[in-house]
Amino acid sequence: MGLRSLAYAVYERQISRALPQDRIPQHIGVVVDGNRRWAKLAGTPTADGHLAGANKIVEFIDWCAELGVPTVTLYMLSTDNMSRSAEELDQLMEIIADTLERLCESRPGGRPVRVHPVGQPELLPAPLAERLRCVDAELARAEQEPAVHVNVAVGYGGRQEIVDAVKELLRDAESQGRSISEVAEELTPGSIADWLYTRGQPDPDLIIRTSGEQRLSGFLMWQSAYSEFYFCEALWPDFRRVDFIRALRDYAQRQRRFGN
Repeated sequence: MGLRSLAYAVYERQISRALPQDRIPQHIGVVVDGNRRWAKLAGTPTADGHLAGANKIVEFIDWCAELGVPTVTLYMLSTDNMSRSAEELDQLMEIIADTLERLCESRPGGRPVRVHPVGQPELLPAPLAERLRCVDAELARAEQEPAVHVNVAVGYGGRQEIVDAVKELLRDAESQGRSISEVAEELTPGSIADWLYTRGQPDPDLIIRTSGEQRLSGFLMWQSAYSEFYFCEALWPDFRRVDFIRALRDYAQRQRRFGN
């Protein structure tokens, strides 16, 4: 190990030990941004950047398990990304499917990973959509076992999630014989939240975006109302454990106000 690496290892251990356990986020959202730029800078095909990003995802979930973060939502493929070239999308879909398999088979910290897809599977190629459905079924069967819960946002759009939630709410009301007037009278933010893709889960305490971009790009628009945000300059494949610990340290030092 070189002197620089040794210094980082010592520094990482120091700030890791200083993290207050009662200030660890219970749900972290991550916009995994920068794979394409990483490949361009490296002079390699775009698929290499997506593959490096996938490897980082598996590594990142290990860190979350180690540091006690129980729920993670990963923004892997937005609805806007679906306009990319067919060649890139085909390669990306294969990498996402492989990443799902790796996550499902992994046991970070000795615990299984429960993968929950969020998004619009109808936008995806049939093999990947079917794999996501199988993953969701496996999640339901494993619900009782303690695990790291990982939401994978694939074919996801924040506005569409809210639209889908309202549609489901209205369909449920219709099945109960309730009128539109009754629904409107009783409508609350909580009644919409009950139909979001992440229903039943806590809203994210912290949202991290890599690559230096400082925007949400439609990620968890409803759920992030009171989230804390952390923007990191590193491209996602270059995101290190020390970068993650810095984000957790920054979060721990903030005073959350929840609109007060």
